[in-house]
Amino acid sequence: MRKQRRQFTAKFKFQVALEALKELKTINEIASAHEVHPTQVKQWKKQLQEGGIEVFAEKADKAAQAQAENEATLYEQIGRLQMELAWLKKKVA
Repeated sequence: MRKQRRQFTAKFKFQVALEALKELKTINEIASAHEVHPTQVKQWKKQLQEGGIEVFAEKADKAAQAQAENEATLYEQIGRLQMELAWLKKKVA
């Protein structure tokens, strides 16, 4: 039987990486306190240094995609309304 892999939230990863960046404790101390492998702490620290909290946030990508879809729908509607307005102006004139 396989052991279930643990999944960590973006907030947890950010907190651990931030603690590692502060360098008040060693990587091993931080890893044992949070019950993760020291290599994982090093990876999260490196990711935080390179990209910040958005590296760990998947919801930000989904929110950006949803916003892009919403904008596309709105621009489509604006185009339709402009065409209707032009047609009505032509009809009245």
